[in-house]
Amino acid sequence: MSTVKILTDSLADIPAPILEELDITVVPCIVRFGNEEYIDRVTLSPTEFYQKLVSTPVLPTTSFPSVQMFEEAYRKLAERTECILAIHTIASLTGIYNSSRMAAETIQTARIELIDSEQVSMALGWLVILAARAAKEGATLSQVRTLVENAKRRVHIIAMLDTLEYAQRGGRLGKGAALVGSALNVKPLVSAVHSEIVPVENVRTQKRALERLVEIVLASGPIQELAIIHANAPEHAHALQKMLAKTFPIENIVMSETGPVLGTHTGPGAVGIAWLTGRY
Repeated sequence: MSTVKILTDSLADIPAPILEELDITVVPCIVRFGNEEYIDRVTLSPTEFYQKLVSTPVLPTTSFPSVQMFEEAYRKLAERTECILAIHTIASLTGIYNSSRMAAETIQTARIELIDSEQVSMALGWLVILAARAAKEGATLSQVRTLVENAKRRVHIIAMLDTLEYAQRGGRLGKGAALVGSALNVKPLVSAVHSEIVPVENVRTQKRALERLVEIVLASGPIQELAIIHANAPEHAHALQKMLAKTFPIENIVMSETGPVLGTHTGPGAVGIAWLTGRY
């Protein structure tokens, strides 16, 4: 029996070495600056994206991978296996899941199943990594799917927005909220819960916001997996790493940079933690 292969989209923010080690296939999203089109992490790195974001007056637009892009990825995987599990970002916020599903229906040579992770960034990434590890150890498609569905209850993400400007420009917040946030130097903390991006609390200073992120994570129970994600904010990421390393092995903390799709709405300076509660 062939090994189950795992596929996801580039919103998972999984660092390249992990993708390679676990043989995870990523179908990338698209970002456009005016007439220039780029493929997430293929023709445009996160660093290059944030440089363009702050120097371009018009917000970039992002789009999900086409059915054809997913179809091509599935066909390549189907040459290597009969079982594929696709795990995607929040289905209700983007067309990624639907595009992947339509492509999967065209493939007759492999059994393809899809899961809506109801998560973003490395919260999605941890589910993908768990699946890929299990597949590598010989788990069946059914076993891997059950593992992921059960783990969805244990995966979490929380982030600090350094500025409300990009969320407001992108239409995600009213202008009033952005103005109040700027005036008071409020740092909003947000999370993804049951397929929705929800506000957690507003914190007055950046230093306190980073401390609150760590407090919330450590109060959630035993931690099995931990990742820090940032949007062109390595100094924030390293500050969080230093705080978390007091209670969690620093060598087990994954450092990740988010790409264009989330970055367009968070703007540079955002930082977050994605973690899996469990057996540690």
